[in-house]
Amino acid sequence: MATKLRLQRHGKKGKPFYHMVAADVRAKRDGRFIEKIGTYNPNTNPATIEIKHDRALYWLGVGAQPTDTARAILKHTGAIFHNHLLKGVAKGALTEAEATKRFEAWYNEKQGKIDSKRDAAGAQTAKEAAESLANEKKINEARKAKIANAASEMAAEAAAATAAAEAEANPVVEEAPVVEEAPATEEAPAVEEAPAAEEAPVVEEAPAAEDDNKEEKA
Repeated sequence: MATKLRLQRHGKKGKPFYHMVAADVRAKRDGRFIEKIGTYNPNTNPATIEIKHDRALYWLGVGAQPTDTARAILKHTGAIFHNHLLKGVAKGALTEAEATKRFEAWYNEKQGKIDSKRDAAGAQTAKEAAESLANEKKINEARKAKIANAASEMAAEAAAATAAAEAEANPVVEEAPVVEEAPATEEAPAVEEAPAAEEAPVVEEAPAAEDDNKEEKA
């Protein structure tokens, strides 16, 4: 029976993870399978890969053909390289001890690179998380300031509206200016009439100078 090593999709929309399975080539992509030999989760950084190494070697040894994606994963974990070394042992090109030693050296170097990448990714994630937290704090402070300003403006508008309503309900009547009474005009003091002038005594006319005339005639 022709067998393939391939991935079966699982997980939610937008967050998939995969099972690596050995399945009949005639089976549907996500249908029945013979054996599950590992998982692949691309949602982490770096991607999380868990493969049953001995079972992967078994299926590769019996001729199972991996799909392109499955081959890349098995190459990453060392199953493809280890299978290549075992073929060399079968041909007598090297001993099993030599094959094991070479594989362990390769695996340790590969694992060191993976660990370094994971540490770098963790540091980057921590840095991004700190920056994100700082940005979020700034945004929250700006939002609080905006809300406070809006509340202050609303309070001022409400106070102005209340004052206007009160003024409209209770209009202020301006009192007419008090007209000061003109001071009473003091009456001019009565002018006393001048006492009537006493009539001058009538001067009796002198008697005609008869004597003088008589003398002249004499």
